[in-house]
Amino acid sequence: MLKQRLIAVIIGLPVLVVLVTWGGWPFYLMVLGLNAIAAWEYWHMFQVSGYSPSRVLLTAGTVGVTLHRILFGRQGVDILLSLMVLACMAWHLLDYERGRKTAAVDFAITLGGVLYIGWLGAYMISLRDLPDGKWWMLMVIPTIALADAGAYLIGQRFGRHKMAPRLSPKKSWEGLFGGALSAIVGGALLAWLWGLAFPVLTPLKGALLGLVLGLLTPLGDLGESMLKRAAGVKDSSNLIPGHGGILDRLDSWLWGAVIGFYMIIFLF
Repeated sequence: MLKQRLIAVIIGLPVLVVLVTWGGWPFYLMVLGLNAIAAWEYWHMFQVSGYSPSRVLLTAGTVGVTLHRILFGRQGVDILLSLMVLACMAWHLLDYERGRKTAAVDFAITLGGVLYIGWLGAYMISLRDLPDGKWWMLMVIPTIALADAGAYLIGQRFGRHKMAPRLSPKKSWEGLFGGALSAIVGGALLAWLWGLAFPVLTPLKGALLGLVLGLLTPLGDLGESMLKRAAGVKDSSNLIPGHGGILDRLDSWLWGAVIGFYMIIFLF
């Protein structure tokens, strides 16, 4: 398992770095693709468990919200989200009339997926579009990866006290704090390194970003575990060897992108 995870990281990390550095439509298309696949995985998880969310609205809504962020930023998004609520309810009203007893729950699953993946996932666009957003992206995503790696390694070795035994029995408080420590140290080192080209970054800012991301982004992982347990599946898919699906990788990024964006806006 560890070997597969390392291979996936070794292959995927350079591609991610190149696209983040490149920016523009190559980066936007990557985010659109990741969000669209994650939306499909989310739909499929609940589909196989007996629910019937709308694949069309989930995928189109997620892509639409992400595309809106690319083209218009956060301006006018209230109109788009209002239309999505109305469209989702109308769709599942028709489903109920056709005999679908779970239509009300299906409505919540569909709309929840658009907000969870589309709305939060679009913050990767907002983060990259900040002034010098390339450097902020190269801080946030690697820091989350370091937190994940630290939590995994330290939790495997020293984990004794379960953090959320119902949701994720392997996660421990030792792993959480080990991941946070890894993120603090890694964030400070990354900030020092990137700060050579982008002086606004300082090790103190990197450590603070690492602390917050290291403590809070695991909730994204636990949140997806809650969804998978409700759907009765182990992974969102088997697309990435050793990691599961795209949604299994994005779960922490969804939290990290929005938290990182507002920390940078209001604190840095």
